[in-house]
Amino acid sequence: MLIGEYQHNIDAKGRLIMPAKFRDDLGERFIITRGLDGCLFGYPQEEWSELEEKLKQLPLAKKDARQFTRFFYSAATECELDKQGRINIPQNLRQYAKLDKECHVIGVSERIEIWSNERWSQYAVEAEESYEDIAESMIDFGF
Repeated sequence: MLIGEYQHNIDAKGRLIMPAKFRDDLGERFIITRGLDGCLFGYPQEEWSELEEKLKQLPLAKKDARQFTRFFYSAATECELDKQGRINIPQNLRQYAKLDKECHVIGVSERIEIWSNERWSQYAVEAEESYEDIAESMIDFGF
């Protein structure tokens, strides 16, 4: 299970150290792509395969489904950990997530999220303000 929050810097070449606690669960090779809320999503190969099966079920005739899958898949890239535990994040993904220097890598159960420090800080403040309201609404989902 991928859990926790870690802060690392991305270097000028676009390399980011993957937290050691995530490396085993992610595997030597994993997929990153555009996420939601301005971050990147990272999936272990097995989770990516399961997600692909779900995305294949989306109706091709629906415009929203086509747009989502195009946007999601077009940015997807396979990452491989180097000997220092770093991955290279392509320029298009760094631009999308506004990754400059300081990054937050968080575990969200079956995936990781990579955030710019600025976006994560802003998101965390907003989410914290409504955390109890969100928790209360989770009752609708059986929690």
